[in-house]
Amino acid sequence: MTLALDNYRLLGRSGLRVSPLALGAATFGTDWGWGAGRDEARTLFDLYTERGGNFVDTANTYTDGSSERLLGAFARDRRESLVLATKYTTLRRPGDPNSAGSHRKSLFASVEASLRQLGTDYIDLLYLHVWDDTTPVEEILRGMDDLVRQGKILYVAICNAPAWQVSRMQTIADLRGWSPLVALQIEYNLIERTGERDLIPMAREMGLGVIPYSPLAGGVLTGKYGRADLSAAGDTSDDGTRRSFNLALGAVTERNLAVADVVKEVATESGRTPAQVALAWTLRSPGVTAPIIGARTPAQLRDNLGALDVDLTASQLARLDEASAVPLGFPHDLLASDHIRRVTAGELTIESRRR
Repeated sequence: MTLALDNYRLLGRSGLRVSPLALGAATFGTDWGWGAGRDEARTLFDLYTERGGNFVDTANTYTDGSSERLLGAFARDRRESLVLATKYTTLRRPGDPNSAGSHRKSLFASVEASLRQLGTDYIDLLYLHVWDDTTPVEEILRGMDDLVRQGKILYVAICNAPAWQVSRMQTIADLRGWSPLVALQIEYNLIERTGERDLIPMAREMGLGVIPYSPLAGGVLTGKYGRADLSAAGDTSDDGTRRSFNLALGAVTERNLAVADVVKEVATESGRTPAQVALAWTLRSPGVTAPIIGARTPAQLRDNLGALDVDLTASQLARLDEASAVPLGFPHDLLASDHIRRVTAGELTIESRRR
């Protein structure tokens, strides 16, 4: 079944309607030595919104604030029809330890800065960007709830945090009557599927919509890397390109290239591009609300949006799943075993268990 950007989905346990693909604005601005300049970024924004897209993702420190400033300028004439998501916790001022972190001072100052940069008086969705393992969860939740009550943010969410902390936060919010988390942003794609162990099941159970970032695994799933790149894997030199970033991270491995090979095979069979196939798999994964596409050029964005039209067969999905599967580990593998299922279903007698 094909989709469109205006086939809106509910975000988690809320009534907020968002497009099935979110536009990532981390590419807005060239402050980091790459990305789209103002005119090209405007083209990306218009291309997305003119097709009915309403969900745009940024953060307070993306491209040193240019991302929020450009997005705010582009969104001004249609602000009410858009769902603008931004984030806090990353360092805003080097040398000032309180300009980063999850605590209340960082939260309030970051939100005020984002409101100024976006040129708006409210933020639709605010994420805690990176778990700091320091701030008490009650402080985070109460601060977020205070901002919701002030009307400066409408919904709250979280990224890059342990599943047990997120579920704990959601439980406390429910018990205290504070604003619940409605979304969880994680890295999730055919190469990085470890979120299936706890994060995604937790999100589905606790009422959070899953918003995957890096659905193309930094470009590895587009087929741009080959076996020749394996010799450079782990190279820590940085020339400012995405390639050097991926190589330094060790994202180019034999296993990852093997997954990309299957993606290319399915793409060839379907008459699609590898990027479209990889996005279509993530887009249709259970629990996923809206993957974030971070195109830098209009051509890349058009290609990414083509994923909405991809209808993978059951056989193709099975091949992609098999090639990219990760072990779920304990206790998931144990609980999924036939023996434990029979025991818990009462199908084994005491004598058979002894044997």
